[in-house]
Amino acid sequence: MATEGIEAVFVETHNWGRSAKFFQALGYELEFSTDHGSGLLRNGDGPYVFIAEIPEDRELRTQVVFKVADAEAFRPDGVVEVVTPFEDTHYGTREMTVRDPDGRLWNLQAPAKS
Repeated sequence: MATEGIEAVFVETHNWGRSAKFFQALGYELEFSTDHGSGLLRNGDGPYVFIAEIPEDRELRTQVVFKVADAEAFRPDGVVEVVTPFEDTHYGTREMTVRDPDGRLWNLQAPAKS
């Protein structure tokens, strides 16, 4: 089983409000926001953008998230280095981290167990 393409782009920011307005100016609509400086924005049927505010002393990251239909059935090819296996998240999904040959980390996201 392979991934189903890009599901999301996870963006860290030092200012949730300014970042949300930036993406809204690019045509994204706010689907929901949390009470702790994060939220999800969509633009059509493409990947969504999830923005999360982090403290000023932390370096900002941007992460591409690939969609996996079923974490239990997913078997990565041997060229894919699994850094962390699928784990439940606090936001209702399961995530795996893999490393590419150049050392970059990638997230794979699947629905939570039923």
